[in-house]
Amino acid sequence: MNFTSLSYGAMAEVAAGLALLAAALWLYRRPAPATEEGGERQYGSQGAVILLVIAAILLIHGLGALEYHPSAAEIEAAQMR
Repeated sequence: MNFTSLSYGAMAEVAAGLALLAAALWLYRRPAPATEEGGERQYGSQGAVILLVIAAILLIHGLGALEYHPSAAEIEAAQMR
C-alpha cells in the first residue's frame, strides 16, 4: 500500500479512524467507578467496543481494502472477449 496514492477523502477517513481508535482505547482502559463499597473497579465499556468496530470499518475502507481488484484470470478472460 502506497500512502501517497490516497485521496484527500481517504486520508480524512484514515485520520478519523485513527482518532476513533485512540478514543476507544482510552474509553476502554478508563476505570469505571466502583458501584458498591469495597467493590472491584472493572475496565471495559460497551461504547468503547462500538467505537472500536466503527474505527476498524473506517480504517479498512479508507485504506482501500474493500476495493475490487480483479485476478489475473479475470483480466485474461476480459481480454479474450
